[in-house]
Order: sequence, then structure tokens, then C-alpha cells
Amino acid sequence: MSVPETLINEALRKGIDLVDVLAKVLNLDPNERTEAHLELAAEFLNEGKALIDRDPIQASENLYKAAEEAIKALAIALNLDESRTALEQGRWTTVLLFNAVDSISDKLGKEEVRLWWGRAWFLHVEGFHEARLSPNQVKRDLKYVEAIVKLTQEYCGH
Repeated sequence: MSVPETLINEALRKGIDLVDVLAKVLNLDPNERTEAHLELAAEFLNEGKALIDRDPIQASENLYKAAEEAIKALAIALNLDESRTALEQGRWTTVLLFNAVDSISDKLGKEEVRLWWGRAWFLHVEGFHEARLSPNQVKRDLKYVEAIVKLTQEYCGH
């Protein structure tokens, strides 16, 4: 069975996190939720890297989504308030994501997470929404997204 495209598009338009909605309905434990977000992060990272030269706009969005999913996974793994709020609301807001980045940075003692996230956000805004980045510019920020995903994989034992 597949989910109709109209439902997926409407959920995305409204900012609904399908992983967290399904996790809540299925009563998944935090480890399973973390794994689901981490799996998505790896997929988005690989897809984003593959698209850089031929579609830097979509590559920018995929790379941002990789960072976003990694942040969600880390927030769940660290049992942050932001992850519980997102689960209750069925969505991650921009405010929750930015707060989670700060909490992750503080909890892990890694201020660089804020820098990495800032570059991912730059890809989202300037690369995807504004479509202003060349493939070379997207490549320059790839390392920051990879760092977030790698940190998450290491913390989660991958």
C-alpha cells in the first residue's frame, strides 16, 4: 500500500512530521523513533550529494533535510524537551529545531553543532527557497551537513 501523494503533500505543506505522527500512533519507543529519523538523514544526505552538480536547488533542500532529520534523531536520543513537544504536537517547528540545536550543543559540549546547523539552514533558505547557490557553493557546505549526520550516527552507535 502506498500513501496518496495529495496526503503527503498536504502533510508537508502543514509541516507535519510523518515519522513522529506514525511513531505516536504505533507507540514506537524513542530508539525506534531515533532510528527512523537517522535512516531518513542518511537517505537525504546521499540523495543530496548525488544531485549537487545537476540540480543544486533540490540538492540544497535534501542536504538541509538530512541535517534536520539528524537533529531530530539527536534530540530524541538525548531525550530533549523539544523532542517530546514535537511528538505531542505531531510536528517540528522552526523554533523547536533551533532550540534543539542549542540544547544539543550544550548537552554534548559541541558549540560547532550551531555552526553546522547554520550552514544547513543557509542551504535551505538561499539554496532551495531563493535558488541562489551554484553547485560549487552547495559543495562548500556539504561538509557541515555531513558533520551533523556523522555526529548523530556516532552518538547513536552507528
